[in-house]
Amino acid sequence: MTIQAEPDSLLGHLVELRNRLLRCIIAVLLVFASLAYFAADLYELLAMPLIATMPEGSSMIATDVASPFFAPFKLTFMVAIALAIPYILFQLWQFIAPALYQRERRLVAPLVISSTLLFYAGIAFAYYVVFPIVFAFFTSYAPESITIATDISSYLNFVLKLFFAFGIAFEIPVVILLLIWSGTTTPQALAAKRPYIVVGAFIAGMLLTPPDVISQTLLAIPMWVLFECGLLLGRFYQPKAEDSTEPEQEINDER
Repeated sequence: MTIQAEPDSLLGHLVELRNRLLRCIIAVLLVFASLAYFAADLYELLAMPLIATMPEGSSMIATDVASPFFAPFKLTFMVAIALAIPYILFQLWQFIAPALYQRERRLVAPLVISSTLLFYAGIAFAYYVVFPIVFAFFTSYAPESITIATDISSYLNFVLKLFFAFGIAFEIPVVILLLIWSGTTTPQALAAKRPYIVVGAFIAGMLLTPPDVISQTLLAIPMWVLFECGLLLGRFYQPKAEDSTEPEQEINDER
């Protein structure tokens, strides 16, 4: 006996949510399967910023028996999730879109696209700008009696943490636009709190990055710059006075 759920019922929404989650999982698995053959190559690409700064003759090592197998495939799985983010966000958009007002739908779509691009930009900034500087700094201060041989699993965990930190930090303009658009705050109020924002950026850099001044500063400064960009854009996306009455008007129209 099968259960027939009405589309607008709670069970119907749960069924739809389950179906969309399954689609997201299938999408990630398909991308992972297509990249699995190149797992070793992906890890080689990820290790290039470190290898380029290591002394001649040194190399990375695997201290665990299964590390040479699991580390590349763990990286491949994370890459699959990152590449599938646009499709995952599209499924999320399709799920919540019917519950949004027309003006909200017009705003959410650009925000979803921009947040995806900013997340990718944060990862690219970490790989091409932060990693060469940080790894060169680390290796240059190693004592001459110490042989640099980084474990591949430790390196992977290190860079994934930085990727996540910079990817999230680059979402600051989107967060500011949402706060301003929703009426939670105003550009003037945020501008008045600029000194606290700058201090908060350096505190976030201290918490999200390894305990060194270089990587903390390289995260805090972009966060400050992105805050200023979000503040500038927020001045053009402030909610209008008539927008507050639009939800009531749409409800009345539906009635």
